[in-house]
Amino acid sequence: MTTITTRTVEYPADGLTMIGHLALPAGVERRPAVLLGPEGMGLSDVERRRADALAELGYVALAFDLHGGRYLAEPEEMLARCLPLLADPERMRGIGRAALDVLCGESQTDPGRIAAVGYGTGGAVALELGRDGVGLRAIGTVNALTTGRPGEAARIRCPVWAGVGSEDPIMPPAQRDAFVAEMRAADVDWRLTVYGGALHAFHHPPVDHPTVPGVGHHPRHARRAWRDVLELLAECLTVAE
Repeated sequence: MTTITTRTVEYPADGLTMIGHLALPAGVERRPAVLLGPEGMGLSDVERRRADALAELGYVALAFDLHGGRYLAEPEEMLARCLPLLADPERMRGIGRAALDVLCGESQTDPGRIAAVGYGTGGAVALELGRDGVGLRAIGTVNALTTGRPGEAARIRCPVWAGVGSEDPIMPPAQRDAFVAEMRAADVDWRLTVYGGALHAFHHPPVDHPTVPGVGHHPRHARRAWRDVLELLAECLTVAE
Protein backbone atom coordinates (compact mmCIF):
# COMPACT_ATOMS: atom_id res chain seq x y z
CA MET A 1 0.00 0.00 0.00
CA THR A 2 1.04 3.57 -0.56
CA THR A 3 0.78 6.94 1.15
CA ILE A 4 -2.23 8.92 -0.05
CA THR A 5 -3.55 12.47 -0.08
CA THR A 6 -7.20 13.47 -0.10
CA ARG A 7 -9.15 16.59 -0.87
CA THR A 8 -12.69 17.79 -1.30
CA VAL A 9 -13.73 18.76 -4.83
CA GLU A 10 -16.73 20.89 -5.81
CA TYR A 11 -18.34 20.71 -9.22
CA PRO A 12 -21.77 21.43 -10.78
CA ALA A 13 -24.24 18.67 -11.67
CA ASP A 14 -28.02 18.23 -11.70
CA GLY A 15 -28.49 21.91 -10.85
CA LEU A 16 -26.52 21.50 -7.63
CA THR A 17 -23.00 22.08 -6.36
CA MET A 18 -21.71 18.59 -5.76
CA ILE A 19 -19.06 17.93 -3.13
CA GLY A 20 -16.95 14.87 -3.88
CA HIS A 21 -14.03 13.20 -2.15
CA LEU A 22 -10.86 12.68 -4.17
CA ALA A 23 -8.17 10.26 -2.95
CA LEU A 24 -4.77 10.15 -4.62
CA PRO A 25 -1.81 7.77 -4.35
CA ALA A 26 1.65 9.20 -3.79
CA GLY A 27 3.68 10.23 -6.80
CA VAL A 28 2.95 12.02 -10.04
CA GLU A 29 2.73 9.18 -12.55
CA ARG A 30 -0.52 8.34 -14.32
CA ARG A 31 -2.65 5.79 -12.50
CA PRO A 32 -5.81 3.82 -13.22
CA ALA A 33 -8.83 5.48 -11.69
CA VAL A 34 -12.14 4.55 -10.09
CA LEU A 35 -15.35 6.55 -10.01
CA LEU A 36 -17.15 5.49 -6.81
CA GLY A 37 -20.88 6.05 -6.34
CA PRO A 38 -22.82 5.99 -3.05
CA GLU A 39 -26.15 4.54 -1.97
CA GLY A 40 -29.26 6.67 -2.32
CA MET A 41 -28.69 8.38 1.01
CA GLY A 42 -25.67 10.09 -0.50
CA LEU A 43 -21.96 10.45 0.03
CA SER A 44 -20.80 9.55 3.54
CA ASP A 45 -17.66 8.48 5.35
CA VAL A 46 -18.34 4.92 4.18
CA GLU A 47 -17.61 5.87 0.57
CA ARG A 48 -14.81 8.23 1.56
CA ARG A 49 -13.06 5.37 3.36
CA ARG A 50 -13.53 3.14 0.32
CA ALA A 51 -12.00 5.77 -1.93
CA ASP A 52 -9.07 6.07 0.49
CA ALA A 53 -8.62 2.29 0.48
CA LEU A 54 -8.54 2.28 -3.31
CA ALA A 55 -5.94 5.05 -3.33
CA GLU A 56 -3.82 3.02 -0.92
CA LEU A 57 -3.88 0.24 -3.52
CA GLY A 58 -2.65 2.62 -6.21
CA TYR A 59 -5.87 3.87 -7.82
CA VAL A 60 -6.98 7.47 -8.19
CA ALA A 61 -10.46 7.40 -6.64
CA LEU A 62 -13.31 9.89 -6.66
CA ALA A 63 -16.29 9.22 -4.40
CA PHE A 64 -18.95 11.31 -6.08
CA ASP A 65 -21.90 13.19 -4.67
CA LEU A 66 -25.59 12.73 -5.47
CA HIS A 67 -27.34 15.44 -3.49
CA GLY A 68 -25.34 18.65 -3.47
CA GLY A 69 -23.37 17.92 -0.33
CA ARG A 70 -26.33 16.57 1.62
CA TYR A 71 -26.77 13.16 3.23
CA LEU A 72 -30.47 12.23 3.16
CA ALA A 73 -30.97 10.27 6.38
CA GLU A 74 -34.79 10.42 6.28
CA PRO A 75 -36.15 7.66 4.02
CA GLU A 76 -39.01 9.84 2.75
CA GLU A 77 -36.65 12.60 1.64
CA MET A 78 -34.23 10.13 0.11
CA LEU A 79 -36.97 8.39 -1.90
CA ALA A 80 -38.47 11.70 -2.98
CA ARG A 81 -35.16 12.60 -4.62
CA CYS A 82 -33.90 9.20 -5.75
CA LEU A 83 -37.02 7.71 -7.33
CA PRO A 84 -37.38 10.48 -9.94
CA LEU A 85 -33.64 10.36 -10.49
CA LEU A 86 -33.65 6.62 -11.09
CA ALA A 87 -36.47 7.08 -13.60
CA ASP A 88 -34.47 9.63 -15.60
CA PRO A 89 -31.42 8.18 -17.39
CA GLU A 90 -30.31 11.57 -18.68
CA ARG A 91 -30.12 13.02 -15.17
CA MET A 92 -28.13 10.02 -13.95
CA ARG A 93 -25.77 10.29 -16.90
CA GLY A 94 -25.33 13.99 -16.24
CA ILE A 95 -24.36 13.33 -12.62
CA GLY A 96 -21.98 10.58 -13.68
CA ARG A 97 -20.37 12.53 -16.50
CA ALA A 98 -19.83 15.60 -14.31
CA ALA A 99 -17.99 13.47 -11.76
CA LEU A 100 -16.08 11.71 -14.51
CA ASP A 101 -14.91 15.07 -15.85
CA VAL A 102 -13.50 15.88 -12.42
CA LEU A 103 -11.74 12.53 -12.24
CA CYS A 104 -10.31 12.88 -15.76
CA GLY A 105 -9.17 16.40 -14.94
CA GLU A 106 -6.84 15.10 -12.23
CA SER A 107 -3.27 14.95 -13.55
CA GLN A 108 -2.62 11.47 -12.10
CA THR A 109 -5.64 9.92 -13.81
CA ASP A 110 -4.95 7.71 -16.80
CA PRO A 111 -8.07 8.49 -18.90
CA GLY A 112 -7.74 5.19 -20.72
CA ARG A 113 -8.02 3.14 -17.51
CA ILE A 114 -11.15 4.16 -15.62
CA ALA A 115 -13.73 1.97 -13.90
CA ALA A 116 -17.06 2.96 -12.35
CA VAL A 117 -18.18 1.20 -9.17
CA GLY A 118 -21.39 2.10 -7.41
CA TYR A 119 -23.81 1.07 -4.71
CA GLY A 120 -27.57 1.45 -5.03
CA THR A 121 -28.31 4.74 -6.80
CA GLY A 122 -24.58 5.25 -7.39
CA GLY A 123 -24.48 1.87 -9.10
CA ALA A 124 -27.38 2.85 -11.34
CA VAL A 125 -25.38 5.93 -12.35
CA ALA A 126 -22.39 3.71 -13.19
CA LEU A 127 -24.54 1.49 -15.40
CA GLU A 128 -26.03 4.49 -17.19
CA LEU A 129 -22.56 5.74 -18.02
CA GLY A 130 -21.97 2.40 -19.71
CA ARG A 131 -25.28 2.58 -21.56
CA ASP A 132 -24.30 6.07 -22.69
CA GLY A 133 -21.21 4.66 -24.37
CA VAL A 134 -18.60 6.05 -21.98
CA GLY A 135 -15.25 4.30 -22.50
CA LEU A 136 -14.93 2.58 -19.15
CA ARG A 137 -12.73 -0.43 -18.49
CA ALA A 138 -15.12 -1.99 -15.96
CA ILE A 139 -18.46 -1.40 -14.25
CA GLY A 140 -19.22 -2.82 -10.82
CA THR A 141 -22.49 -2.47 -8.93
CA VAL A 142 -23.98 -3.66 -5.68
CA ASN A 143 -27.75 -3.44 -5.10
CA ALA A 144 -28.20 -1.83 -8.51
CA LEU A 145 -29.67 -4.28 -11.00
CA THR A 146 -31.37 -1.44 -12.82
CA THR A 147 -32.32 -1.91 -16.46
CA GLY A 148 -32.04 0.76 -19.12
CA ARG A 149 -33.88 1.89 -22.21
CA PRO A 150 -34.27 -0.75 -24.93
CA GLY A 151 -31.11 -1.44 -26.88
CA GLU A 152 -28.84 0.97 -25.02
CA ALA A 153 -26.95 -1.73 -23.11
CA ALA A 154 -25.32 -2.58 -26.44
CA ARG A 155 -23.20 0.53 -25.91
CA ILE A 156 -21.53 -1.02 -22.86
CA ARG A 157 -17.98 -1.81 -23.94
CA CYS A 158 -16.50 -3.32 -20.78
CA PRO A 159 -17.08 -6.14 -18.30
CA VAL A 160 -19.96 -5.66 -15.87
CA TRP A 161 -20.03 -7.25 -12.43
CA ALA A 162 -23.12 -6.98 -10.24
CA GLY A 163 -23.73 -8.16 -6.69
CA VAL A 164 -27.05 -8.52 -4.89
CA GLY A 165 -28.42 -10.11 -1.75
CA SER A 166 -30.63 -13.13 -2.23
CA GLU A 167 -33.22 -11.68 0.17
CA ASP A 168 -33.16 -8.14 -1.20
CA PRO A 169 -36.83 -7.11 -1.62
CA ILE A 170 -35.85 -3.97 -3.55
CA MET A 171 -33.94 -6.01 -6.14
CA PRO A 172 -36.06 -9.21 -6.19
CA PRO A 173 -35.60 -12.22 -8.49
CA ALA A 174 -37.76 -10.66 -11.22
CA GLN A 175 -35.44 -7.65 -11.30
CA ARG A 176 -32.42 -9.92 -11.43
CA ASP A 177 -33.95 -11.76 -14.37
CA ALA A 178 -34.65 -8.52 -16.22
CA PHE A 179 -31.09 -7.32 -15.68
CA VAL A 180 -29.64 -10.63 -16.89
CA ALA A 181 -31.90 -10.59 -19.95
CA GLU A 182 -30.74 -7.08 -20.82
CA MET A 183 -27.06 -7.99 -20.47
CA ARG A 184 -27.48 -11.18 -22.50
CA ALA A 185 -29.40 -9.46 -25.29
CA ALA A 186 -26.65 -6.84 -25.56
CA ASP A 187 -23.90 -9.48 -25.52
CA VAL A 188 -22.22 -7.78 -22.56
CA ASP A 189 -19.42 -9.52 -20.66
CA TRP A 190 -21.39 -9.74 -17.41
CA ARG A 191 -21.33 -11.54 -14.08
CA LEU A 192 -23.91 -11.64 -11.30
CA THR A 193 -23.06 -12.69 -7.74
CA VAL A 194 -25.96 -13.47 -5.41
CA TYR A 195 -25.01 -13.36 -1.73
CA GLY A 196 -27.08 -15.90 0.15
CA GLY A 197 -29.21 -14.56 3.00
CA ALA A 198 -28.28 -10.91 2.42
CA LEU A 199 -30.73 -8.01 2.32
CA HIS A 200 -30.53 -4.70 0.47
CA ALA A 201 -27.48 -2.55 1.30
CA PHE A 202 -25.88 -5.56 3.01
CA HIS A 203 -22.48 -4.01 2.30
CA HIS A 204 -23.21 -0.84 4.31
CA PRO A 205 -22.36 -0.69 8.04
CA PRO A 206 -25.35 -0.15 10.35
CA VAL A 207 -26.63 3.43 10.51
CA ASP A 208 -28.15 5.34 13.42
CA HIS A 209 -31.18 6.62 11.50
CA PRO A 210 -34.31 5.05 9.96
CA THR A 211 -33.96 3.05 6.75
CA VAL A 212 -36.35 1.70 4.18
CA PRO A 213 -37.68 -1.84 4.79
CA GLY A 214 -35.51 -4.69 3.61
CA VAL A 215 -32.17 -3.12 4.48
CA GLY A 216 -29.67 -4.94 6.67
CA HIS A 217 -25.92 -5.26 7.16
CA HIS A 218 -24.27 -8.62 6.52
CA PRO A 219 -20.63 -8.34 7.64
CA ARG A 220 -19.37 -11.53 6.01
CA HIS A 221 -20.92 -10.81 2.64
CA ALA A 222 -19.86 -7.16 2.89
CA ARG A 223 -16.25 -8.31 3.06
CA ARG A 224 -16.81 -10.72 0.18
CA ALA A 225 -18.42 -8.06 -1.99
CA TRP A 226 -15.49 -5.71 -1.41
CA ARG A 227 -13.07 -8.48 -2.41
CA ASP A 228 -15.14 -9.06 -5.54
CA VAL A 229 -14.92 -5.36 -6.41
CA LEU A 230 -11.15 -5.44 -5.95
CA GLU A 231 -10.85 -8.54 -8.12
CA LEU A 232 -12.83 -6.80 -10.88
CA LEU A 233 -10.51 -3.80 -10.73
CA ALA A 234 -7.39 -5.97 -10.65
CA GLU A 235 -8.62 -7.83 -13.72
CA CYS A 236 -9.56 -4.77 -15.73
CA LEU A 237 -7.23 -2.04 -14.48
CA THR A 238 -3.58 -2.97 -14.17
CA VAL A 239 -1.93 -1.06 -11.32
CA ALA A 240 1.77 -0.42 -11.85
CA GLU A 241 4.03 -1.34 -8.96
